[in-house]
Amino acid sequence: MHTSTKKWLFTKISSLILLPFMVWFIINFISIYDENYSEVALFFTQHPSKIIFSIFIVFAFFFSTLTISEIFEDYIQDEKNKNVANKLLNIFATTIPLITILGIFNLTL
Repeated sequence: MHTSTKKWLFTKISSLILLPFMVWFIINFISIYDENYSEVALFFTQHPSKIIFSIFIVFAFFFSTLTISEIFEDYIQDEKNKNVANKLLNIFATTIPLITILGIFNLTL
């Protein structure tokens, strides 16, 4: 299978996986939007919320990395610059979710 086909397939699959997580996140975000810090922290310290939000973050960054790398492929002509941009994007897409997930799992009231 060609690399472009794999990227297209992964983008479509990850977008389908993201749909229920987005619905879950929007519903819960609406419920905690006007709450104070302790209520929001309580939501994120509950075990199911931690796990579901962590999976959501991983898939969201995976999806965004795929789509942004396609933009790099289309608009950056120089191969060296394209490779640097993709490597920086991959570093960003792995470190930010890790930091977020570690922060959520270390969150205490």
